[in-house]
Amino acid sequence: MGKTIVITGAGSGFGALAARALADAGHTVYAAMRDTAGRNASRVAEAEAYAAERQVDLRTVELDVLSQESADAAVATVLSEAGTLDVVVHNAGHMVTGPTEAFTPEELAAVYDTNVLGTQRVNRAALPHLRAQEHGLVLWIGSTSTRGGTPPYLAPYFAAKAAMDALAVSYAAELARFGIETTIVVPGAFTSGTNHFATGGHPAEQAVLPAYEERYAGLMDQVAQRLAALAPADAPASLVADAIVEVVDTPPGERPFRVHVDPANDGSEEVSRVADRIRAEFLTRIGLDDLLAPHRATA
Repeated sequence: MGKTIVITGAGSGFGALAARALADAGHTVYAAMRDTAGRNASRVAEAEAYAAERQVDLRTVELDVLSQESADAAVATVLSEAGTLDVVVHNAGHMVTGPTEAFTPEELAAVYDTNVLGTQRVNRAALPHLRAQEHGLVLWIGSTSTRGGTPPYLAPYFAAKAAMDALAVSYAAELARFGIETTIVVPGAFTSGTNHFATGGHPAEQAVLPAYEERYAGLMDQVAQRLAALAPADAPASLVADAIVEVVDTPPGERPFRVHVDPANDGSEEVSRVADRIRAEFLTRIGLDDLLAPHRATA
């Protein structure tokens, strides 16, 4: 049976690709994005055209992850129109690049607000419904930077993604007794097929940049080029969307906790395998191993 799914940050990149792939797989998909009547109006039109052309149930909904009111309204719209909500995909994110020292604390907080607090706002809107129905899937789009290779000049983004991963891991245990599953899909560095690098922000304060440019001339371009060189030429960003579809279509109770999609193989999968094993062993040691898998509905 098709599921009702909401995906944050679905105007472009992994979110847009996943929304289309899930709709193609027979699900009712709400591609959530902000400013649907303004700067994202063209993306709304593109989604509508895709749905009409492919005869799939792809819809859009206004959702700004920086606003609890917006998150509440978006979930209410989904429930009103579709009558249910089965899957929440936390995909919205913002990247910034540059020497870490150049960013003000407020700029770091803004990245954290989108990439971490945004997931909390959406969860607070959606989880009461998922808990009441005693089933559902919360799917988080992470990053191999959390445990894999971490090139410089991306620290605010990496720090926020690490925080989001920690939040996802804790939520997994806290939602298990409500029958709600957690999966973390972990993409590597896809330097094409997304707008991460193209639309990434930069520090507003320029005073410190010359000192870094003297010692690290052209570093950001070098990082982007070398990341691109690591990934096989036939590794499109749509691989992430394919992984999301596979997780959603896997029967409840059999979904993996973590799925890596990392053609460059930066080491994250190896480290995560150890970390997730230790998590499972520790919960077992303290008698909470029932939190490692979702419980079946009591009704």
